[in-house]
Amino acid sequence: MRAVQITEFGGPEVLKVSEVDAPAAGDGQVLITVDRAGINYADTHQVENSYLSRTELPLVPGGEVVGRTADGRRVVALVGSGGYAQQAVAAAPYAWDVPEGVSDGDALALVLQGTTAWHLLRTSTHLQPGETVLVHAGAGGVGSLAIQLAKLWGAGRVIATASTEEKRRQTVDLGADAAIDGTADGLKDRILAANDGKPVDIVLEMVGGRTFDASFEALGRFGRLVVFGAASREAAQPVDPRGLMVGSKTIAGFWLADCFKQPALLGDPLKELFDLTVAGRLHPVVGGEYALSEVAKAHEDMRARRTVGKLLLDPTR
Repeated sequence: MRAVQITEFGGPEVLKVSEVDAPAAGDGQVLITVDRAGINYADTHQVENSYLSRTELPLVPGGEVVGRTADGRRVVALVGSGGYAQQAVAAAPYAWDVPEGVSDGDALALVLQGTTAWHLLRTSTHLQPGETVLVHAGAGGVGSLAIQLAKLWGAGRVIATASTEEKRRQTVDLGADAAIDGTADGLKDRILAANDGKPVDIVLEMVGGRTFDASFEALGRFGRLVVFGAASREAAQPVDPRGLMVGSKTIAGFWLADCFKQPALLGDPLKELFDLTVAGRLHPVVGGEYALSEVAKAHEDMRARRTVGKLLLDPTR
């Protein structure tokens, strides 16, 4: 079968389409004929071996797929790796039926980025009605869903960051009350200005480096900042634990992989997200679709911040 396989670590240039053996489903697994695979920013880290978990070569990247099982079920599944291919194998508990009214792109946006946004707001920061939420990369896969969920769940004010004016307009269209430039220089002042001079209650942070520093400085009393990525590939300044005491602030981390041992931690949020989508209350953003042969361009576009929402890979092309 055709698949994207890497045999050395690096940037987008190491992503090559190859002929590889088709996978076989073992006990407790399902074989899926892939209609579309999801592309995630985490994939760029996996390809260069800079992710939280180390990668062994050769590797077929791709953590989630939507397609058909041998018995005709239409499912979306988390596969860990192997998604950039015409066929993939998933553990049965991590392949969920996709309801009518949820497109392939919707399903792929929700299964990983949607459940991440759900846990960031529900599990990690315990959003309360009326609180102010700062969402970094608001036009991205997680951010575009987090903005909508925060508003649905009663946030008093949602502030989004984005790298261009067009993306900032898109976050406002999604429900953000204010959108600001996410550039690190002067970021704290822009955050406070967007919140009428007041610090924020919650920050969803996936950039790292100076963006983390500025976001922490803009955090208010009893504020919670949750880290779920490090897109800048830069280290933040060390945080003195005593600095958490003044203002009773919390810094948390979230990695969806920590939910994998309990399928309900994914399946229950996913069902809620599916229901909201079918009801027309949640609108996943599908930002583009690439042929399998264009996978390097997809990674280049993502790393250059030229994309929005969820990116899809078509293994038939």
